[in-house]
Amino acid sequence: MEYTLKTNGKFTYLEEGEGRPIIILHGLMGGLSNFDAVTQHFSSNGYKVIIPELPVYSAPLLKTGVKNFATYLQEFITQQGYKDVILLGNSMGGHVGLYHTKHYPENTAGLVITGSSGLYENAMGESYPKRGDYEYIKKKAEAVFYDPTIATKEIVDEVYDTVNDRNKLIKTLAIAKSAIRHNMAKDLPDMKTPTCIIWGKQDSVTPPEVAIDFEKLLPDSELFWIDKCGHAAMMEQPEAFNDILLAWLKKREL
Repeated sequence: MEYTLKTNGKFTYLEEGEGRPIIILHGLMGGLSNFDAVTQHFSSNGYKVIIPELPVYSAPLLKTGVKNFATYLQEFITQQGYKDVILLGNSMGGHVGLYHTKHYPENTAGLVITGSSGLYENAMGESYPKRGDYEYIKKKAEAVFYDPTIATKEIVDEVYDTVNDRNKLIKTLAIAKSAIRHNMAKDLPDMKTPTCIIWGKQDSVTPPEVAIDFEKLLPDSELFWIDKCGHAAMMEQPEAFNDILLAWLKKREL
């Protein structure tokens, strides 16, 4: 799908549909296109779908991390005048959603996390990708999915370019360290926001036990599994993901 991005001050974002806002938070190496199926489905079912571009590689190094991205998100929500939002985050985006919900619970009607960091993540396996080694990076990108063919050449090329860009590499490492530093295990039991946890059974980046821990620690949460699915459920099993989420939203009257 081709969408037209909007700009308001320092914020660039996609906005489709009308209704309660669903704000989607992309992962570290995840583009807005990863959520095409979600955007199309929910913007056609009574929701306003918004995907802000997080300043992953544009913010100063000292402001590159989970905490500052959550602050950026709050500034965006305030500037746009959104109320009672639903946050939906994948991978790092889930972590940003969790951190934001902890600090601004009055703004968040519901939270959806899938393959989220915040407790543990096996970001790149045992080692960070070797710069310049395309085949190595291709295998790492494929390992994110249950079906390796989901890792198209376009996706692999984007990861390869990121790893071989010194500025992006430094910021990627800074974000990874930030995710570890902002572990949320102690915060989750105090977070009362209704939370939908959707997880791929074959997620190797944030393994299934991470989802189980999220459900145990978050007081008002429900966990849903998608089989034959890796780290990015909304990409790999979009119909199942959308069906689970829409049913949960209706059940919760959100």
